[in-house]
Order: sequence, then C-alpha cells, then structure tokens
Amino acid sequence: MYKLLALNRSEIAIRILRAANELGLRTVAVYSQEDSLALHRFKADEAYLIGQGKGPVEAYLDAEGIVALAREKGVDAIHPGYGFLSENPALARACDRAGITFIGPSAALLELLGDKTAARRLAQKAGIPVVPGTEQPVRNPKQAAKIAGEIGFPLIIKAAFGGGGRGMRVVESASDFAGRLEEARREAAAAFGNDAVFLERFVRRARHIEVQILGDRHGNILHLYERDCSVQRRHQKVVEVAPAVGLAPALRAALADAAVRLARAAGYYNAGTVEFLVDADSDEWYFIEVNPRIQVEHTVTEMVTGIDVVCSQIQVAQGLALHGPEMSLPPQAQIPLYGYAMQCRITTEDPANGFVPDYGKLSTYRSPAGFGIRLDGGSAYSGAVITPYYDSLLVKVTAWGRDFRQACQRMDRCLREFRVRGVKTNIPFLENVVNDSEFQAGQVTTRWLEENAALFRFTPRRDRATSATWRT
Repeated sequence: MYKLLALNRSEIAIRILRAANELGLRTVAVYSQEDSLALHRFKADEAYLIGQGKGPVEAYLDAEGIVALAREKGVDAIHPGYGFLSENPALARACDRAGITFIGPSAALLELLGDKTAARRLAQKAGIPVVPGTEQPVRNPKQAAKIAGEIGFPLIIKAAFGGGGRGMRVVESASDFAGRLEEARREAAAAFGNDAVFLERFVRRARHIEVQILGDRHGNILHLYERDCSVQRRHQKVVEVAPAVGLAPALRAALADAAVRLARAAGYYNAGTVEFLVDADSDEWYFIEVNPRIQVEHTVTEMVTGIDVVCSQIQVAQGLALHGPEMSLPPQAQIPLYGYAMQCRITTEDPANGFVPDYGKLSTYRSPAGFGIRLDGGSAYSGAVITPYYDSLLVKVTAWGRDFRQACQRMDRCLREFRVRGVKTNIPFLENVVNDSEFQAGQVTTRWLEENAALFRFTPRRDRATSATWRT
C-alpha cells in the first residue's frame, strides 16, 4: 500500500490522513465545492475537487465517481471514516472492482450488520440476549400496530438500516403509535433511503454501553474495553466516557465476552463497535446493534488503552496480524487500561434556543491545551465560515485523568479555556454536564438529559467568572 484516500471531510478526514502519514503512506483528500477552504484539504499530499454539479452532501456520496478518481490518481486504499459511505456495501464493492483496498469490513459484513434485524438474529444464534422486539423489518402499518400491542408500551421504533439516532421514536401509548411510526419511517427514508423499521421494548432507565472490537484477517479478535455513551440528546451521543464509571467487573467481562463472541460468529475483521443496553435498575443487559466502522468517540478508547484504532484499521487492511511483529498488539489479557477519558462534542448549536444550529464566520477561535487534553477538529479556526450544509460538530475534546474525578476537572478547565466568537456553541451546556454530581458519580441513563432540565439553564456560576463559556 502506497497511497491512501480519506473519503470524508473535516475532523475524521484529518484523523485518517494523520494515521496514514505516520504509517509512511502518501495521502489524498477529496472536497466538495462548499469545502474549498476546509482544513482537511490542506492536510493531504494531494487534494481533488469532487461532486461538480452535485449538492454539498451528495458530492461525498458518489461512490462510483470517487472510486474512478481514486483509480485515475493511483490510489491503493480508501478509508471512509464514519457517516457518508462508511457503511455502504456499494463502496466496498466498487473498491473491489477497481482493485482498491477498502479499509473496513467486507461488503457482505456491511450488509449483514447494516440490517439491524439480521444482526439481532445473529446475536441470538450466538447466545447473546437481545431486547424483546421484531425479528424482521416492518413496513406495513397494520402489521406494525398488531406487533406493538404484543410487545407492549412503552416501546421504541428504530430504523432497520441506519443509526445515529435517525428514524428513532419512543412511543408511550397505543394512541401515539401510528403518528410516531409515520415520523420514524419518513425520517429513515430521508436519512438512509429505506423506510423499514423495527420495534423493541423500551428500557426506560438504560445505560448505553458499547465495546470496541478489533479483528484481523487471520482470525484474531480483541476487545478494547467499553465506552459509556449514555449522555444523549434526542438519541444523539453528546459525552462519552471510557471505561464506564461504576460498571461491575463481572458485567464488564460479560459485555466484552459477548462482543467478541458476536464478532467471531460474524467472521468480523477491522474495527467495529458492539452496542448494548444495560438496565440501570437490574443490571440486565441486551445487545442492540453493531457499528461496522470507526466511531466518533474512538478517541476515548485510544486515550485509555494507548492503541491507535485508526492506524490499526489501516494495518489490518494491509493484511497484518494483530499480534504480528508489525502491529505488535498484546494478547487480550495484557491490553492496558489507563485511568479515565471523556469526550465532549463541541457543536455550533445554541443551547439557549433549543440547540438550533448556528452559522456564520468565526471571528475568534482560541483552543485549550495542556497535559491530558486531545483536540480533534476540522472546521475550527479564526476566519472559518460555518455553513448549514454539514453536521454542526466544531471540535471534539477528549480529556484524560488518573481517575474519573480528575478527568472531569480537566475537562471543565478545558471547556472554560475555549474562546469562540461569531457563532453560538454548546459549551455552556457541556460545562453544566461535566460539573453535575450525578454525572460525576456515573449515575446517568439515556434519559438523564430529558429528566434534568436544570442542565439546560445557563446562568454563569459566580466562581467561574472568567469562564470562556459565557463569552461564547
């Protein structure tokens, strides 16, 4: 492998380019017309405009066109990052036809795990508990209403062929079901091109725990411990922590073992995440899905294990073995776990106005630094123009500490050190989260934000008079 193309934009494209550079590869970026001044364009050895005549998002979804460009430019491998085409089997197949290495699992695995009902059936076959629900996607409203009555309320409707919180609705009663079903199907069709959904019993007080897995083409599979992604707003992750605070050792071991068993049952390779719900009242746990790609929150796993997940993805795609002389990853029992790390997603959203995205020019951008702080950004610099075309993520901040209390203190300091002017950000909200006593005690569930309206209040604390948050 000589030349790698990052088929993505902003921070994840830069993350991929940096990993490839460290492995001695020549790097290629692609960018839409709207991204002409985006930082990822300037981080690569080569950069090419894509999507002429297409929309800002569609430019990054043209699998055949981008693969043709890659072949023309002598690209050996394509890394899709997350979002866009990362879970689309068509990209993996287009790469195969062009003789280009796809950095991810095979098209067959993407198809298997992209269908969440098929993944549920695979988990059941592997002896892993799943949330009671439908075994096949449902499209017929009458059939769905009948099944909903059998499952009982509350229940949750989920897109069968997608993730990221889209196409997902909680239904509290039968009278609400038809309307919520239509909303979920419409959103799923818009986001994933498929309106199929499935139904599950709703676990009201659940922790969202995911296990990072890494497999090679030689049958070796490792888990890199778990992340707690319970701090969510509208089913979108906001703050992620590794490892999960207060998780019983036996439960941690059970979830990790289940993730590895499922990966083996699927014949999985490359990086992926197996996701679970843990009932906060009973510690019962259930498999929910597999994400066959890199995750936004992979940074916290890297901070606590010291293992570079993106470099590992590229090396696995090169055919290297996890425990071979080139990768040299330790056996499972010796995978390290150092302290705690948390990631906050800083977005250009106005928390005082229902988190409405904000757009405009960054007149000032000054970022924090210091021991134990990692920044992953791609749109943040003074003079940058924040457009409405893409996700509102500005920069990811990861803070590490010897214990969780220190990680929280470091993140608080880090958030207060930011200076962002020109657009609104969610920094005030994030400060409230990381300083909350329940959060610091690890006592949060996926409904925690909904149940704690005080976290959405923005009166500056007297002892934080110099906080950057209130100057945002």
